[in-house]
Amino acid sequence: MAAAQNGVRYPEYLVETDWLEQHLSDPDLRVFDCTIVAGPNPDPVQGKKFPFVFENGRSHFGEAHIPGAGFIDLLADLSDKSSKLPLMVPSEQQFVDAMSQYGVGDGTRVVLYSTSEPMWAARVWWMLRSFGFDNAAILNGGWAKWTAEGRPVSSEPFTYSPVRFTARFRPGTFVGKDDVLAAIGDNSVCTINALPPAMHAGTGGPVFGRKGRIAGSVNVPSGSLHDPETGTYLPADQLPKIFDGVRTGEADKIIAY
Repeated sequence: MAAAQNGVRYPEYLVETDWLEQHLSDPDLRVFDCTIVAGPNPDPVQGKKFPFVFENGRSHFGEAHIPGAGFIDLLADLSDKSSKLPLMVPSEQQFVDAMSQYGVGDGTRVVLYSTSEPMWAARVWWMLRSFGFDNAAILNGGWAKWTAEGRPVSSEPFTYSPVRFTARFRPGTFVGKDDVLAAIGDNSVCTINALPPAMHAGTGGPVFGRKGRIAGSVNVPSGSLHDPETGTYLPADQLPKIFDGVRTGEADKIIAY
């Protein structure tokens, strides 16, 4: 897949809208809308721990999507069904079954986008990578850029034919609470909080149980990595000034949350 930017180590993980439009008819291409819509939790008790309730974006997908795209349901198919917590990573078998049904397997290329926050497409991309599938990319600028440029959209339902997805799990791509606790005070690990500054400081925004952040974590808001006008990821030459200030270059390992 054509790279979206130069000067990055893995440019193939971003694709531009013009490239995607030119390749929509490629038989090996799989395009997916990964949208989740977050709204305030109306439950006064549960809302103290989980300030948001999540819904998949299938209704919007049914109204308009990139032609030939399928829809990935992060909540139903790519979240651990045995956990009481939302959006926990599914088991390997659950992930294999879901991706196989979605038509993702050896010999396919995947492009992911979302109509809300770009983090949903990024989450699916990271899960694919964690289970050993590298031929996937995020659409730079997502749905907003696609539609702003007047590119084609469709309301026709579409699904890809099932194939066999082979998992090759990469340990360490996801960590648990024990790893996070062990990282506190360890200068070889940089723990990054991607939430807005007010939530990191505990001075505002939604509260997940308690105000503040994981002890010792630094703040790189995910929104600071996007162009506010286009929604595209910042060019590579603008990233050092963001990350150099939080000692990522000194760390042997990075944990993001």
